[in-house]
Amino acid sequence: MTRLWWVRHGPTHLKSMVGWSDPPADLTDQDAVQRLAQFLPAAASVVSSDLLRARATADAIAGPRQRLPDTPDLREINFGDWELKTFADVDEVQPDLIRDFLENPGDVRAPDGESWNQVRTRVDRSVDTLINLHRGHDLILVAHFGVILSQLQRARDISANAAFAHKIDNLSVTRMEFDGAWVVDLINHVP
Repeated sequence: MTRLWWVRHGPTHLKSMVGWSDPPADLTDQDAVQRLAQFLPAAASVVSSDLLRARATADAIAGPRQRLPDTPDLREINFGDWELKTFADVDEVQPDLIRDFLENPGDVRAPDGESWNQVRTRVDRSVDTLINLHRGHDLILVAHFGVILSQLQRARDISANAAFAHKIDNLSVTRMEFDGAWVVDLINHVP
């Protein structure tokens, strides 16, 4: 059995669509970071998205754990032309497209961005590779809201809309197990 301990990176405090842009995480709440680090299994390996907010969070909680190379395949959805814009900003110029993007996650994408299905494919492939390389071990994966929801959708075999109904807070843990079948036993736990 392989256990995946998904951790959402520390907050950026931006009120816009933050996908592939690279703002830092606010990790000044050292008590929260320490509680998170202590909650996670000591023998687990740590891997993260290659974006700064995830890398810094992974480094902050890694301690003596093995730190695996960061992977771009664990990045948040690429919002393309909508990157760092608010939903209200986009709604002013592309109301039908953004509404479809939000209400029908699947093949709809922002101009020059990714669709939900493209994110799922990218992250599924990365997770499968990590499971195959680290079968039977605990992995701490520091990533993003959309990435974690994509794997919750996969593990629970639910629709994208059902996955989006879940809250995933910064510095929270969502735990999944894989041993030929998926089990989700913890969602959005803030230690």
